[in-house]
Amino acid sequence: MKKTENKDLNRLSKKEFKSKKKIPVRVLLDNVRSMNNVGSCFRTCDAFLIEKIYLIGITASPPHREIHKTALGATETVDWEYKKTPEDILKKLKSDNWKIILIEQTNKSIALNKFDPKKSDKYCFIFGNEVFGINDKILSNGDLSIEIPQFGTKHSINIAVSIGIVIWDYFIKTISK
Repeated sequence: MKKTENKDLNRLSKKEFKSKKKIPVRVLLDNVRSMNNVGSCFRTCDAFLIEKIYLIGITASPPHREIHKTALGATETVDWEYKKTPEDILKKLKSDNWKIILIEQTNKSIALNKFDPKKSDKYCFIFGNEVFGINDKILSNGDLSIEIPQFGTKHSINIAVSIGIVIWDYFIKTISK
């Protein structure tokens, strides 16, 4: 066994990525503090051909050295938009029939393994602040709240890891079928 070399991975060029049809998923980062988490989000979204990332509030936006450290160029491929507040974005998404999916522990959340996405629907997954979670103003806009089952002593999973888990779950339930 030997490692596959980068030249043999058949990855898309930036130009090919931009013109490739994306999966109908967007990610909204609500007041995410860590620029490393933001960069990781970009990299994961690039890996799965995610349509767009929304950066809200205190969430840092490119270009920034700390984001670039983990994004490794994905800020140049994945479409993104920054807004100080989420209201306009959420209103537009809802009017365009996007499903607003909160990744949050709530009194109405379902376990991720029970989430049954439809390939024909468009989804915007919202991830909140590393300490405080999703802003209460956003909660009322959610169509569904999902939590990742956990069995240890901590009450949350790092946001960058959560994004990878949720997007992979969506991908295997819809795209890879």
